[in-house]
Amino acid sequence: MRKALTFVVPVVMAGSAHAGGLELTVEIPKLSVSEYHRPYVAIWIEDKDKKIAANLSVWYAVHLKDDEGEKWLKDIRQWWRRTGRGLDMPLDGVSSPTKPPGANKVEFKSDSGPLAKLAPGDYTLIVEASREVGGKEMVEIPFTWAPGAEAVASAKGKEELGAVTLKLVK
Repeated sequence: MRKALTFVVPVVMAGSAHAGGLELTVEIPKLSVSEYHRPYVAIWIEDKDKKIAANLSVWYAVHLKDDEGEKWLKDIRQWWRRTGRGLDMPLDGVSSPTKPPGANKVEFKSDSGPLAKLAPGDYTLIVEASREVGGKEMVEIPFTWAPGAEAVASAKGKEELGAVTLKLVK
């Protein structure tokens, strides 16, 4: 089994951050391997004290019979230990099927869903991927959430995740 990789990329942003929402692009690399499985991915936000501020999205095999896909969520280890094991899956507005290789975009509005109660401040967006017969990888992007400004930040994984781009929009 491969060791999980974590990348922390400090970000300098123009302005403070945001009022309208968050747009996220997560690239899943196309891998040339004999047995390919789409990765399970968890996306969440932590505050400066490393406490969960919002669960944004969890991509897994949601349509397997008898909720079989849920038993593998524990392989998204950091997410599982920090918040996943305490959640009753599927989580409305958060759970969705695994994504194919390529750029996968998701959007979150600040006035509804997981961002509705996010107070202004400094946070870290975390994207963690785990793939059956593959590796594990985590990418972190620090950002500031505050009304009024737009910002873009990105980081890049090495194996299981490609470019991850966070865009705060008015």
